Amino acid sequence: MDEPTNKPKREILARALKVWTILALAGLVGAAAPGQARAQDGELPNFIDQRQRSTQPKLPDLQRLRFLTATDYPPFNFLDDRGRLVGFNVDLTRAICEELNILPICQVEALAFGELADTLRGGGGEAIIAGLAVNPQTRNEFAFTQSYLRFPARFVTRKDRMIEAPAAENLQGKTVGLLQGSAQAAMFDAFFPGAASRRFEDRSQALEAVKSGEVDAYFGDGVSLSFWLESEPAEGCCAFSDGPFLSDQYLGEGLAIAVPADDRELARVLDYALVQVVESGKFSELLLRYFPVDPW
Repeated sequence: MDEPTNKPKREILARALKVWTILALAGLVGAAAPGQARAQDGELPNFIDQRQRSTQPKLPDLQRLRFLTATDYPPFNFLDDRGRLVGFNVDLTRAICEELNILPICQVEALAFGELADTLRGGGGEAIIAGLAVNPQTRNEFAFTQSYLRFPARFVTRKDRMIEAPAAENLQGKTVGLLQGSAQAAMFDAFFPGAASRRFEDRSQALEAVKSGEVDAYFGDGVSLSFWLESEPAEGCCAFSDGPFLSDQYLGEGLAIAVPADDRELARVLDYALVQVVESGKFSELLLRYFPVDPW
């Protein structure tokens, strides 16, 4: 996963791949996770406002509820080695449909990311759950649920060179690696003015510099870094220091479900379901399953 701006980079696929019913995907939940679920230190994040009304809004009269997604955004939505659609968003979709008691009419269609918006506009689906950027332009075209996940920025350091919290008071004499042109680099400059930094053209070079001690830390996307920390190239060298750091201005508003602009009632229904998924504990289960190292 690259450093996220408001829109993740994706390889554009040629055509729609397949439509799955949620019931057909039922047996895949838990089997497709990229890592084993395990307990983590600290409290799991909850970005969903649970003060939403507890009474379920009236569900629009639907013959189906088709969620459109892409296949090239792991761990959120991707194809496993057997060609099955899996991921955090896929399992979240199932949990939403379970809470609304509409599993028989729920579907997921996999498309090239560039086709999602036009397909929704043309009536080929009822919702997009694929990381569509939430910004003023897309808000003019679509209605969105509240954000259910946000992307934090994090410091990564060697385990023997941790930065004590608060980082803003403990960066003196340290050099922080940044990915040139990334949202996190701009955020670092704004959040930590005057702190020494070094720009890299490639993230892997910056992380190697952390491992070798050439720089004291790297500041980047916490989600992708959480997977790097568990990877072979990391060799168990490093850990998160301080944070997480969140900013709508620099990192966007996170992940939300998009629906047609004239179907705000469906957005309210999905918001209700998201609250129920959180309260039931299913959301925490998905976080543990898909994020072996907590980036939050």
